[in-house]
Amino acid sequence: MGLKTFIQGWPVYRQLTGTDPLGRGAAAQSARSAELTARTETADGVARSVCPYCAVGCGQRVFHKDGRVTQIEGDPDSPISRGRLCPKGSASKSLVTSPLRQTKVRYRRPYATEWEDLDLDVALDMIADRILAARDETWEDVDDEGRPLNRTLGISSLGGATLDNEENYLIKKLFTAMGALQIENQARI
Repeated sequence: MGLKTFIQGWPVYRQLTGTDPLGRGAAAQSARSAELTARTETADGVARSVCPYCAVGCGQRVFHKDGRVTQIEGDPDSPISRGRLCPKGSASKSLVTSPLRQTKVRYRRPYATEWEDLDLDVALDMIADRILAARDETWEDVDDEGRPLNRTLGISSLGGATLDNEENYLIKKLFTAMGALQIENQARI
């Protein structure tokens, strides 16, 4: 390597002699940084989501490759967060990819001291059985004066703050069809 080639490799030389006098573009780029690619560039696709933490509802873009989450960042199209995430939302990829994440249904029977793993179908059947039992035990056909009620006060719903309008609509329809009256969403409290 000659002296001329060596000097031309300096970023300050490229900055002074090139089209980047402020050194914010090509002049500041090394051969190594020119080879780098964004973490999102190799993704198979991107899904839009909502941050799972607080009630603000910041938009997220979830990048995935081969069925695995590779990166989560703020969604610039979100009118709520305009591409920004708090430190907790920025670290939400670890919520999905952590080796400590529970991936099985865990159940502790009444008065038991140990947790046990259940199949998802068994757990869903247990939930359905308990909902039906609570509904049957607390169902009210009519009031004391014979007016129709067709309701239960034994079931209620408190939705999470990160549920979107479509999810809240479906939850409202489901619980209303079961006769529940107490249907609320955390974002309104």
